Amino acid sequence: MMVPVPYEFERKQRIAVLGGGPGGYEAALAGAQLGADVTLVERAGVGGSAVLTDVVPSKTLIATADSTSSIGDAADLGVRFFTRTDEGRAIRPEVAVNLDAVNRRLLMLARQQSEDMKSQLIKAGVRIIQGEGRLEGPNRLLVSTGKGAKRTDFDQVDADTLVVSVGSSPRVLPNARPDGERILTWKQLYGIDEVPEHMIVVGSGVTGAEFASAYRALGAEVTLISSREQVLPGEDADAARVIEDVFRRNGMEVLSTSRAERVERRGDGVVATLSDGREITGSHCLMAVGSVPNTAGIGLEEAGVQLTESGHIRVNRVARTSVPAVYAAGDCSDLVPLASIASMQGRTAVFHALGDAVSPIELRNVASNIFTQPEIATVGWSQKQIEDGVAQGDIYKLPLASNPRAKMMGIRDGFVKLFARTGSGTVIGGVVVAPKASELILPIALAVEHRLTVDQLARAFSVYPSLSGSITDAARAMHIVQ
Repeated sequence: MMVPVPYEFERKQRIAVLGGGPGGYEAALAGAQLGADVTLVERAGVGGSAVLTDVVPSKTLIATADSTSSIGDAADLGVRFFTRTDEGRAIRPEVAVNLDAVNRRLLMLARQQSEDMKSQLIKAGVRIIQGEGRLEGPNRLLVSTGKGAKRTDFDQVDADTLVVSVGSSPRVLPNARPDGERILTWKQLYGIDEVPEHMIVVGSGVTGAEFASAYRALGAEVTLISSREQVLPGEDADAARVIEDVFRRNGMEVLSTSRAERVERRGDGVVATLSDGREITGSHCLMAVGSVPNTAGIGLEEAGVQLTESGHIRVNRVARTSVPAVYAAGDCSDLVPLASIASMQGRTAVFHALGDAVSPIELRNVASNIFTQPEIATVGWSQKQIEDGVAQGDIYKLPLASNPRAKMMGIRDGFVKLFARTGSGTVIGGVVVAPKASELILPIALAVEHRLTVDQLARAFSVYPSLSGSITDAARAMHIVQ
């Protein structure tokens, strides 16, 4: 006669997470909160490259650049900075940026963030192993924990569910190989101890545009090489046009429809050779030509996990792969590479694996931001999709120049744009171009998420005067007559 095992002696569900970036961190935390036995394997540090070498340090650098720009723009508001000589004569001081100190601070903040996340996981009961992990089938990780190149020490982690969140790395071109000193990826920028005399940025996507904007504000001469007709291809055309106009007005050289065939170091500088034979000379070059997922050589295909041609892991809307016990989150998956999506994927994967209630990820509701000066924030359907007939909607654009708070703050560039479903007036998307657009997009994102109409959005009381007042003003202008 078999004796039933009491509930309290049933084995806990085991979850193994490979990679401690935003997706892996959230997966591990969610698993521990739901009572699972969780092990996280991470080779560099909790937070992964997003915290240690990408999002946290880059946005900290951009915050410093914003402060530098604010000092320069203060003159437009009637604020002047002067110091006096020994003779009492007033002179205007130079704004100097100590890039070495800036980089030390941002790397310190990245380490602090990593340690805070690690503490949260330990407090929740997550076991953390530092090492290189690979899949040994769909239910096991083999982790090399030894030191040096041989790595002869191994740890085996068995699990009912695996969550792969190994992130991505900067794409390297054969004719423009980074050397870590003059030719750089965005992970290598933080070793520069002085503001570059002339930074050449190859690539005008999000990463290239953000760093080009930041280094120009820090005082570097910047040349942005774009293979497309306009910077930020794929983004809202009006927003990209504003950013490019600002770039040029601030003294940046933007080379449109130009392709860098080769970048090489010459002495204490670099030379980028374009496809038409032109040579651009600078002191440094940032290669911002995309990224590749860190999925090679970690046993995914051997475990039966399907990959795309680019090496990304195919996942469905609950982050599940082609193997039922394996999930994937973050830049290594074939969803949009955003930290917010990675975090949501990590939580969703664990909720689904453990049978908790789950809402499949709806990319249409995801807000994103580009941290240029000014910022660009978007959510929902795009204007191009509406114009192409993919979505049925009306479009209204309100320049920030008409906003009273923007006038007070000396803001000259930017707008709020709303998209509403034709007939019903339901908000289906929007674009904000403004300082701190990342904060202003939230009410539009809430409207998209909860299917509010423009009339419902307009009935919310915005502060007067405020930049957010442009959102309710735009919604009011789209009033649907009942």
